[in-house]
Amino acid sequence: MKALRNRRTSATRAPALRTRALRGRGGVSVRFDVRAAVVVVALVLAAIAASVVLIGTGDFDIPAADVIRTLLGNGDPGQEFIINDLRLPRVVVALLVGASLGLGGALFQSIARNPLGSPDVLGIGQGSTAGALLMIVIFQGSANEVAGGALVGGLVTGVAMYLLAWKQGVHGYRLVLVGIGVNAFAVAMNGYLLTKADLVDAARAVVWMTGSLNGRDWEQVWPLLALCAVLLPLIVAHARPLRMLEMGDDTAYALGVPVERTRVVLMTAAVLLTAAATAAAGPVSFVALTAPQLARRLTRSPGPNLLPAMCMGATLLVVADWASQRVFGADQLPVGVVTGVLGGVYLLWLLVTERKAGRI
Repeated sequence: MKALRNRRTSATRAPALRTRALRGRGGVSVRFDVRAAVVVVALVLAAIAASVVLIGTGDFDIPAADVIRTLLGNGDPGQEFIINDLRLPRVVVALLVGASLGLGGALFQSIARNPLGSPDVLGIGQGSTAGALLMIVIFQGSANEVAGGALVGGLVTGVAMYLLAWKQGVHGYRLVLVGIGVNAFAVAMNGYLLTKADLVDAARAVVWMTGSLNGRDWEQVWPLLALCAVLLPLIVAHARPLRMLEMGDDTAYALGVPVERTRVVLMTAAVLLTAAATAAAGPVSFVALTAPQLARRLTRSPGPNLLPAMCMGATLLVVADWASQRVFGADQLPVGVVTGVLGGVYLLWLLVTERKAGRI
């Protein structure tokens, strides 16, 4: 009995050891999860270290110490050109795209209350691809026009998915099922557009559809950075209502949460993040699916885990880009191929786990 009481006491103390309440003036308090904070710091450091290594990777390898010195403004002119003009924009795009996909995936999975509720499965990525293919195949658009088409395609897909899933509100499994149908329709549309393209446009479209960071520069950085700067405060302001939404609509209503308005705002933000990331780097698959789940397993914390998912997405994409340049020897792969392989394995494992748990 004494041992049982000790186990119960340790179990009740465990959350207290992990969670701290920071109290300020006027009775304002903020709950602080120690483990989640440690995970975020570790992921940020890992992303920085991977970025330094990736910047030094290429036909002309640069040691990490020289990379850091050049980033601080103390490099020679040759290294400054290679690092600041050629390689740094690509790494910044990778960080922003990974962070956007990780955060968008966490929002979708939290809203759907389903680990399969990611933009990859729900068709947002394929909808953005359809918008880009329309600009490439039909209008022979420039790179900026293709990016704009991807953004509009993602928004149209998100609106269609929401309207089709609406029935006295939008609920998790209905959203996932409708999203799977929308995804299938978008895939069929993309295949049709490819069959109607000439050889040059088809080749350009296929290269874009693989998801790649090759040739990315500051033109892709600034729009995505500006969008993240606008959306992040909005998402943070709705983080508490989102956490209540995970308990169910009725509970959230009882706690005073405007359920549908919160859901629309957060779904719009998630669609914009996913579409903008797709516009910047093409449809990089499975980052939005895996990053939130890996972050949740590291933090072991309930709730959407928005910041850990964002940091995990950035770290995953930078590491995947390094692997695409180094692991396969002289055959450098687009980063979308690497994330697709890793994400496919993770998806199979997730489906087996959910089936064993009786959730699917």
